Amino acid sequence: MTRTMLIATAAALALGSCKASTTSQQATGNGATEPAAAGWTAFVNGFIDQWFKLDPSFAVYQGKHEFDGQLPDWSDAGLKRQADFLSASIKKAQSFPDSQLNAQQRFERDYLIKVAQGKLFWLTDADQPHTNPAYYVGDGLDPNVYLARPYADLPTRMKAVIRMFDNVPAAAANIRANLKTPMPVSFIDYGVAAFNGFADFYANDAKQAFAGVHDPALQQQFAASSAKASKAMRDIATWMQSQRPNATTNFALGAPRFSRMLQTTEDVDIPLDQLEAIGQRDLAKNQAALKQACAQFDAGATIQDCTKKMQSDKPEGGPVAAARRQIPMLKQFVLSHDLVTIPGTEEAKVEEAPPYNRQNSAYIDPPGPFDKGIPSVYYIAPPDPSWPKAEQEAFIPGKADLLFTTVHEVMPGHFVQFLHANRSPSLFGRLFVGYAYAEGWAHYAEQMMWDAGLGNGDPETHIGQLTNALLRDCRFLSAIGMHAHDMTQAQSEQMFETQCYQDKGNAQQQAARGTYDPAYLNYTMGKLMIMKLRDDWTATRGGRKAWKAFHDQFLSYGGPPIPLVRQSMMKEPTAKAVF
Repeated sequence: MTRTMLIATAAALALGSCKASTTSQQATGNGATEPAAAGWTAFVNGFIDQWFKLDPSFAVYQGKHEFDGQLPDWSDAGLKRQADFLSASIKKAQSFPDSQLNAQQRFERDYLIKVAQGKLFWLTDADQPHTNPAYYVGDGLDPNVYLARPYADLPTRMKAVIRMFDNVPAAAANIRANLKTPMPVSFIDYGVAAFNGFADFYANDAKQAFAGVHDPALQQQFAASSAKASKAMRDIATWMQSQRPNATTNFALGAPRFSRMLQTTEDVDIPLDQLEAIGQRDLAKNQAALKQACAQFDAGATIQDCTKKMQSDKPEGGPVAAARRQIPMLKQFVLSHDLVTIPGTEEAKVEEAPPYNRQNSAYIDPPGPFDKGIPSVYYIAPPDPSWPKAEQEAFIPGKADLLFTTVHEVMPGHFVQFLHANRSPSLFGRLFVGYAYAEGWAHYAEQMMWDAGLGNGDPETHIGQLTNALLRDCRFLSAIGMHAHDMTQAQSEQMFETQCYQDKGNAQQQAARGTYDPAYLNYTMGKLMIMKLRDDWTATRGGRKAWKAFHDQFLSYGGPPIPLVRQSMMKEPTAKAVF
């Protein structure tokens, strides 16, 4: 998972820059060189400029620090302005006929429309500002961009955090006014943990990050603003906790809305029964492969005991230290096997995840395209200290499991993907990175690395890869089951344990996430679309020998819906999802 993704929603797609750009021949599959139509260029520029004003936290994340300290307007009027703008932009973009645009501009138009439609879905159709606390957690309340990215000196970033903290109480009042009750119990659990985590982080870790600023007046100002911001977050957490006696289990989007989610956010228009069958087939395939690997690794043992044995082989020095050792090894493997270009000289740091953002066991925070010379940070979450000791121990991944998490997050997963995205010839490619595109690539990278020979056929390594694949299979099936059928959270948890062989703590976490992140099927959905596209594209280009060319071209797009990429790379008349 990347930090650009809202944990509980589809992609957190950001915009930036006020200069339009067209995609290259590689990015669009078209060699047209005629200048952009003035009307289209003006429209794109205006769209970007206005979106920054409506959602400045996205701009900050992309490295547009003139917006530092600002938060989105989550009042009723502010939310309406966003919705009205997106609706009007979709209509305006659709009014540009093919005859007025070259191939590059048509691709950019379709890309923009899908981005706007997806954002509008979460805002209005799913109504997340009023129903889901996770809508706010990933959108502006996190000060990590100011702490972890050394884009300016400490005093400058400290002042930005003070401005942000000064805006938090008003933002918190809007959050409190927006969220409807009663709420699902899993949303309450999530919100209490997240907002309490922010309260602690504002008052403690954030303060420590600027301890080196020797300016008493600035420190006093920071202490006052952080205290108010911390209290505002604590008050929301306390209020959400008070809603627990009336909590419900009514989290499901429902089948019609779930289908609209897929179509508007990822351009996937497939009947849900067919999509579920695709997931079931992938689950069965990975279960069979795991059974075979376990027969080699721990003959005679049950699958559960086999996976426990793999997980019991813990990384020396803990997962953070182990991940730091894994990254250079994986980079050498990618280079020696000529799998994908690794542009630039940037490196990824590895750190323990901050307390307010441990809902995911691991994620990476890559810099935006306008932040130069800033490292990516790969965060790994420790187990919840409130869990029983056995569950805490089980939460720490085995070496082989962690290996493929590092593949996913760093090499050649998200880290490499964002190296390419930040260099995309397309403006939209640099700034709009979709959920299925990003998570699909990272999950695809796990399978691709094993297929390329990582581990030299070692069954324990293969089990590490397969347990990660099965985890995503159960996300796929849980998302459909819980939001389009009648699967309960408890039934989802049981499926993660019995069908995908996850430990109890992880199964609980994954089932809960599925209630407030209905789009987390995008990992497997994206992976399968990429694998099919790779096979179809390389079939006439030398097969395995063309993998690197495929990977480089695929990553040049930045992050549009995968059906649009397929249409471009395969020269197909329409965009469609193919598995």
